[in-house]
Amino acid sequence: MKLPVQFEEKMKNLLKEEFNQYVKSFEEKRHYGLRVNTLKIEPDQFKERVDFQLSPVPWCKEGFYYSEEDKPAKHPYYYAGLYYIQEPSAMAPGAVLDVQPGDKVLDLCAAPGGKSTQLGAKLKQEGVLFANDISATRIKALIKNIEMAGIRNAVITNETPERLSERLEEYFDKILVDAPCSGEGMFRKEPQALKNWESHGVEKCCSMQRNMLPYAAKMLKPGGYMLYSTCTFSPEENEGSIEEFLKNHPDFEVVPIPHENGFAPGRPEWIGGRESLRGAVRLWPHKVKGEGHFLVLLHKKEGEIKNKVFIPKREVSDKVLEDFYNFMKENINVKLEGDFKIHGDNLYLVPKDVPDLNGLRIIRSGWLLGSLKKNRFEPSHVMAMGLTKDMVKNSIDLPLEDPNVIRYLKGETLQIEGHKGWNLVCVDGYPLGWGKMQQNMLKNKYYPSWRWM
Repeated sequence: MKLPVQFEEKMKNLLKEEFNQYVKSFEEKRHYGLRVNTLKIEPDQFKERVDFQLSPVPWCKEGFYYSEEDKPAKHPYYYAGLYYIQEPSAMAPGAVLDVQPGDKVLDLCAAPGGKSTQLGAKLKQEGVLFANDISATRIKALIKNIEMAGIRNAVITNETPERLSERLEEYFDKILVDAPCSGEGMFRKEPQALKNWESHGVEKCCSMQRNMLPYAAKMLKPGGYMLYSTCTFSPEENEGSIEEFLKNHPDFEVVPIPHENGFAPGRPEWIGGRESLRGAVRLWPHKVKGEGHFLVLLHKKEGEIKNKVFIPKREVSDKVLEDFYNFMKENINVKLEGDFKIHGDNLYLVPKDVPDLNGLRIIRSGWLLGSLKKNRFEPSHVMAMGLTKDMVKNSIDLPLEDPNVIRYLKGETLQIEGHKGWNLVCVDGYPLGWGKMQQNMLKNKYYPSWRWM
């Protein structure tokens, strides 16, 4: 790979005697990774079920390297949401941010959703995950990945950080800012990143980063934690952006991240910054089995919460929900409790303590259960992915090797035995979607745009 002369000279100045090792890393093959979705399966169980060549990613207990010969994107378990295909270094931010069940969490620049699904798994369906992205096109992948993962407590927004901060001041316990950047750490994985670097430049990215960080800070509760990450080596975008932020936000402090597993310390001397920035970490491709990343963990000092976010009462009448309740009685073994919300024909189960969001661009306001049609309720594919087999009365559980698994994922009608009416179609006990049984014919309800191609 031919590196731009300007970039090469910069890296020589930064890395000095390490530069040759860095350049040599481009001769190595990139590393492939997947992260097990613990909302559905534990890592040890997953390893027993697949024949992939797996080895652990040291900084993420749910992460594994897989062989280039493996094809995890063409496996039914991928469609069941049992794992997410993710570059190994990109697992580090979600691993470092200590999200606990019940937290209110924001992924500010969330698309395509790898880090959001990681944070959502840590929440264990408790609390709330806000996944936001400013791009209307990139957000489509974010929606799919959150829904495939079976995350029931997510709110997906398509907003600017400024607009979000006006409504969600001091609301979140944890915030991830995986900032847009010049992408220098991705040159080996994505050659297109080279062209983007030449056209976008470091200066433009710095401006975006330094603009969004104060809005993120405004949304964090006193005592909360914010993790800032990039996939670039640029000191201006990394230590430089954080130094600028800390100068203007004395209520924040750097929390050191352990320099282990090949993680190198931050380099405050590169920008004339404060010594505490050495507590950040840099992932270099010649030091770890992964691409380039930068992470810094920030703590907002304790203090009184000045802004109480308004939590509205959401009440939908039993009469309006009658068809939904009938569907539940006939098909579901558990009672879904919480705040219901209707948008158009769509029925959502809204996570607890979600504020009034009217006026914001809301893509998903919770778990999309389905749509209220005339005299009936039609369950969504999203609902199926958020259920487990034991939560439904009727299911069709296909073994992995059954050809009907692929036929179902392709959207074909199946000739198969089952209970009349709605059935949750599973592979080895893990939901894939809905089917409706009529006279030993399963009408396929698999979501068309997700089909096996």
